[in-house]
Amino acid sequence: MAKKVKTAYLCQNCGFESAKWQGKCPSCNEWNTFVEEILQDKNAAPQKGSWQPTSSSEPAKKVANKPVAIKEISYKEENRIVTTDQELNRVLGGGIMPGSVVLIGGEPGIGKSTLMLQIALTLNKQKVLYVSGEESDQQIKQRAERIPFVSEQCFILTETNTQNIFQQTEQLKPDVVVIDSIQTLSSSFLEAAAGSVSQVKECTAELIRFAKETGTPVFMIGHITKDGNIAGPKVLEHMVDTVLQFEGDRHMAYRILRTNKNRFGSTSELGIYEMQSSGLREVNNPSEILLSQRDEALSGIAIGTVMEGNRPLLVEVQSLVTPSVYGNPQRNSNGFDTKRLNMLLAVLEKRGGFRLNFSDVFLNITGGLRVEDPSIDLAICASMISSHEDWSLENDICFAAEVGLGGEIRAVSRIENRISEAEKLGFKHIFVSKYNLKGLELDHYKIKVHPVARLDELTESLFS
Repeated sequence: MAKKVKTAYLCQNCGFESAKWQGKCPSCNEWNTFVEEILQDKNAAPQKGSWQPTSSSEPAKKVANKPVAIKEISYKEENRIVTTDQELNRVLGGGIMPGSVVLIGGEPGIGKSTLMLQIALTLNKQKVLYVSGEESDQQIKQRAERIPFVSEQCFILTETNTQNIFQQTEQLKPDVVVIDSIQTLSSSFLEAAAGSVSQVKECTAELIRFAKETGTPVFMIGHITKDGNIAGPKVLEHMVDTVLQFEGDRHMAYRILRTNKNRFGSTSELGIYEMQSSGLREVNNPSEILLSQRDEALSGIAIGTVMEGNRPLLVEVQSLVTPSVYGNPQRNSNGFDTKRLNMLLAVLEKRGGFRLNFSDVFLNITGGLRVEDPSIDLAICASMISSHEDWSLENDICFAAEVGLGGEIRAVSRIENRISEAEKLGFKHIFVSKYNLKGLELDHYKIKVHPVARLDELTESLFS
């Protein structure tokens, strides 16, 4: 008698399991995401596709752990693998942590595979296994010819079956493993198709088990959905140690590597690259590329200072305020939260006395950045005032302050780093909150610091 196959319905968005099909997922509230998949038999033999150490012939009996006082626990600091890519080191928190699992997501064609291949070719002292399930050996070799870095310790494996991958890792014993991509892998003991929820979860669990037991760091490239989220179940991001997002416009040269989750470092760091014909180039001074070069002063342009992790950046804010001809004014922003833009417009109208309710407002943060630091508020207000009144600001002025609902100029953190970065880039004036002056030694700076407390003080100082 044939054995009955056990199936269940899994949500392709969050991985919720149901015994029957449902139109709406009760976990993530998404519609039409349940797909029937074959479940693994829990009473079956151990998975041959999963990684197993070969040091012992029989598995040791599992001993229950006992609680230990935290002061009795001893540990030693792990030596990170420091790469030649300073941007990647910054994003990871100082280098690659042994035994860590890093998931990198991004849009198709953004440069995820190029970045990982470039990292694999620059690690000369470490043996790297680059596993590709999407490209052939010849395609990877052709792409590697454009990268000026050559490493004799980089090995290419075109394979999608996890059983065969772990057999090769036991023979090669690499120091770093790169998987391109996790959606192409499949486990031998799951009959579901590659890329399904069950396959992605199982293959990720096997890679995590391999990384933790051998101390080998694993990089996994992940596809993203049309909403910008990493494809597969949401639990995938909870399983790994670090989640990196590779962002940028494919029509622009610059790419941003942002940290969404990091168990071994800060989650507010970012790295900036420039896509060239020879690969990705690190941008060590991103403020220079975020500021446009112009010969004459134009209205609607202001410079703001923001903090991305420990790095101060000077970004250019461009505004266009023009009378509306369609009756309903438009409010569009690129790189900035539209709701916060509407709030600043209300503050300018209520506290500043500017009639903006019948004007179209367009806001753009140059360089493809998305800014969430509230210290950009003052620069946005100055930019919109400049465009509305058609008054141009001088090129050597920048801003660093938050704007409150009462029109007050609020203090921001790490003002010393912002002022030093503006001074290094040649700015002569910077407007900050007067509440930031406490403990600030102004004699140490060559740049002129202008403290302001309210929006009307800023308008009088700039446009009087």
